[in-house]
Amino acid sequence: MEKQRIFIDDILSNENMNRAYKQVIKNKGAAGIDGMECNDLFSHLKVNGHQLRESIRNQSYKPMPVKRVEIPKDNGSKRKLGIPTVTDRMIQQAAAQVLTPIYERKFHTNSYGFRPGKSAQQAVLKAAEYMNEGYNWVVDIDLEKFFDTVEHDKMISILNKEIKDGKTLSLIRKFLASGVMVGEQMEETEIGTPQGGNISPLLANILLNELDWELESRGLRFVRYADDCIILVRSEKAATRVMKSVTKYIENVLRLKVNKDKSRIGRPTEIQYLGFAFYYQFQEKKYRMKVPKKSLDKVMKKVRKLTSRKWSVSNSYKAKKIAEVVRGWINYFKIGSILTVTRKLDTVIRYRFRMCIWKHWKNPKTRYKNLVKLGISKKNARCAAGFHGYARVCRTKTVCYAMSNARLKKFGLLSAEEYLCKARCQVN
Repeated sequence: MEKQRIFIDDILSNENMNRAYKQVIKNKGAAGIDGMECNDLFSHLKVNGHQLRESIRNQSYKPMPVKRVEIPKDNGSKRKLGIPTVTDRMIQQAAAQVLTPIYERKFHTNSYGFRPGKSAQQAVLKAAEYMNEGYNWVVDIDLEKFFDTVEHDKMISILNKEIKDGKTLSLIRKFLASGVMVGEQMEETEIGTPQGGNISPLLANILLNELDWELESRGLRFVRYADDCIILVRSEKAATRVMKSVTKYIENVLRLKVNKDKSRIGRPTEIQYLGFAFYYQFQEKKYRMKVPKKSLDKVMKKVRKLTSRKWSVSNSYKAKKIAEVVRGWINYFKIGSILTVTRKLDTVIRYRFRMCIWKHWKNPKTRYKNLVKLGISKKNARCAAGFHGYARVCRTKTVCYAMSNARLKKFGLLSAEEYLCKARCQVN
């Protein structure tokens, strides 16, 4: 394949910089260490835009350190993110826009993370496809703190295979070595690429593309989404051999760290990939995807929080926020066998939402009046209105009839099951 030359002027062209500016504004995001918000970028560039471009051309441009932000993870640990300034995000975006089309042609088809037209769901489906072809031993290699351990010299040497322009390589190295502000203290970044920068996902794919083609050269079936990579083989013996040899390649050639405590070998039913669990359907003799208990518990926890009777917002607002959570959850897991758990989710949402409405009606007189309006006999309405326990009364036939599923839907409450059917129809 003929190599395409990359020059710094490709990055700094008016068209490319304008696209980068629009993308940064569209993405929004927090301010960096200089405090500049996205809305201030236009006025800043109007005054300093020409000088900024010239500083990049003559290589005097120096990115500001990224702001360290720690995001709590489900397991209690924290993910370290680096937030560049808005200006630096625009320059990173401009560089990524020029590099992406060039490297897209070189990326392996089994790489699914942070790529146009690719998704985590496609990666999971590909993994299931390999499992059903008989590759039902999984080598799950965990890269330890991947974004924090990328060696800059290794990254630049890989980029140098395609990018022959010294100014472009110098610009990327400056992004890598820009440093990080932890509180008031500036720390140098001698290794790693800040997770949160616009160019970081692309750089990660460029580095791990080396691993992809190494696995391809060995004839191995694999699926990779960013730094989440699994290799699928036919036997436990092969899995053990692959785990050892690929770990050696990653550590000795790519100079990355493999977390040996988290890396493992197992059957599809013993591992999870990108949030999905797998099970074997004996009738069809196929592996299929499902929602792990942990993921179901997580969305249930969110629903319970959004349907708290102590949350003093309108029920219509609660319905809106519930819909946002449920839609996002279904859109991600819709490729799996989730109809049963979706119905369970619906049951919990409706039951708890009925309690919210019951509390909103406040006193027995209002409850009696509203129940009668909704078609409940006076006798049954009087009996229900006198109940004191929310949980008990909202399970009765009287309240369930008055606040039927159809009425809750008109109120604005999303039916998770109906939404799942629609989402699947759109895919098919």
